[in-house]
This record gives sequence, structure tokens and C-alpha cells, in this order.
Amino acid sequence: MEKAILIVDDEEINRVILAECFKDKYEIIEANNGLKAVEAIDSSDNIAAVFLDLIMPEMGGMEVLKYLRKSGKMAHIPVFIITAANSQEMLMEAYDLGAVDVISKPFMTNFLKCRVENIIELYRHRNELADIVKEQVQRLNQLNQSMVETLASLIEFRDCESGEHVRRMCDLTDILMTKVSDMFPEYHLERQEIDKIVTSAVLHDVGKIAIPDGILNKPGRLTSEEFEIMKQHTVKGCEILSKVPNILDDDVYNYSYDICRHHHERWDGRGYPDGLKGDEISIWAQVVAVADVYDALTSPRVYKSAFDHETAVKMIYNGECGTFNPKVLEAFGNCMDQIIRRND
Repeated sequence: MEKAILIVDDEEINRVILAECFKDKYEIIEANNGLKAVEAIDSSDNIAAVFLDLIMPEMGGMEVLKYLRKSGKMAHIPVFIITAANSQEMLMEAYDLGAVDVISKPFMTNFLKCRVENIIELYRHRNELADIVKEQVQRLNQLNQSMVETLASLIEFRDCESGEHVRRMCDLTDILMTKVSDMFPEYHLERQEIDKIVTSAVLHDVGKIAIPDGILNKPGRLTSEEFEIMKQHTVKGCEILSKVPNILDDDVYNYSYDICRHHHERWDGRGYPDGLKGDEISIWAQVVAVADVYDALTSPRVYKSAFDHETAVKMIYNGECGTFNPKVLEAFGNCMDQIIRRND
């Protein structure tokens, strides 16, 4: 498909001159104001470059630049500013917003064609490289997911509940981590990081592989000695993970290790194995801790029947399962509808 150049200028003569320069090689799209420019950009994924005047009616070029930057399109489309005598301050703002070059009037067409062609070619190579990197990242993520699922499946041979438990944990961690990130700026994470945390949550109980069957699947209450052994699944899991870091993405490994070790820490410092308190505990380990407790309460286990949703939530808020970050609990309360829909 023939690539297009978008020329945005309220003066027709400028559009005619620029169109004449590039019509032999590119489809020409014209707009006489910023609103039409945005419409043209949104309706085409084939634009190779944009020539943009800054002073126009209805919507100026600066607003177009801000839109392109906010939408992420600036990373893929070079924008050339058309100018006669705009202020230096305005031009610097345009550069700060992502414009790649300034085209001064009157146009020197031969020189202009060389400059524009070089930058378009540079962007083409950069976009191709970005596509290659994106594909490699997707492959790596698929490999990570396969490795994580393989490790998690080992738990199913030891703990009859854990197979379904780890899959439910993914959903709960995703819901709650997203809500915490949205509600509290100090805990904000990009979607890509949340996805890695969700993947890592699968491995929170991998250390149960090292716990004896008689303790792991005991139908009655554990003795204090047995509970001390059960608590070791946090550090045993880290020992297992420490032997496989090279088959996992570094971020996934680091999240997995931290979550595995600290998902039983508590906000008041009364958790285990390290007795961390408050935000000494990473926010992802705090989120997984709440998700883990909720799923444990609402699922049948060899030693208990499942509690209903309302009872489980009340137990968590009453501190019957340890103390949690009030902000995480506030987020938990604000995503009840999503959790209930997931249960249904």
C-alpha cells in the first residue's frame, strides 16, 4: 500500500507546494486545520510523515502535537513543523512535544525532499525494529508463562487444591493489583508490570513441594511444630526458584521470588518468615497476600469447608486472618463486583 504524507496548513499555496514535492512517491492527504488533521490521522494507519503548521483556525498545530503525543502516535510518525516566523519559544515547545524538524518558508524543495526522505527512512527502520522487539518480547512472555505453569503444575501433585488455587490467584491478583494501582498513585504500576506480577503470583506456593504430605494434606488442625514446618514453604519456594532464574525473565523471577517469600508477611509485622511490617512488604506481595487469604477462605480444603463470600470478606476486615494494609483493603472493597462476577 502506498504510504501517505499529511500536509496540515490553512494556506493553500503551502499545501500545493509541498504536495508537488512528494506526490510522485506518496499519497497526499491535505487538511486546512487541526481538527481535520486529527480526523485524517485517526482514519489512516499508513501515514509516513506529517507537515504541520502551528497557527491555524479551529485547532492549532500545538494541540495536534499534544494529541499525537498523548495517543502514542508520535513514536511512529515523524512530524515536521511548517513555519515562517513563529517564536523561538513556540518552536522549542513543539520540539519538546516530539516534532523532529522545522521546515522554514519559503521552501527549498530539493533540500527539503532529502531531509524528509532521510527521516522517514529512519522512522521506518525504527518501527521495524520495534516490531521485531515486540515479537521477541511476546515469545519471551509465552516462554515465561510456560515455565511458570510447568513449575506450578508440580504443586498439583502434592496439594489437591493448589491446581485450581493458582489459577484463581491469577484472576484475583489481576483484579486487586489493578484497583490498587488505579486508586493510589504511590502504588501505581504500568499494565506490563501488573501482567508480570499476575504471572509471578502463580508461583507463590511453589515451596509446598518441599512440605511432607502428612502436614500438607492433614485434615485436622496442625500442631505448633507442624505449623512451623508448613511456614517453611515460603523459604523453600525461594530455594527452588533460586535454582531456575535463567529460565525466567528477570522481572518475573524477581517478582516471583519476592511474592513467594513474603505473601505471608502482615502489615503489623506479625507475619513470616521475615517479620516485615508496613511498606517494608512490597505492594505486590501485599496484594497477593489478600488474594491468597480470600481464596483460601472461599475454597474447600481438606481441613475445612468453604466460607461464603460475605463471611470471608468480614473475616478479612475483622483481622481474623492477620492485619493488611488499609489502602489494599479499601481497594479490595472497591472491586467486590468484579470478584463476585469471577466467582459466578
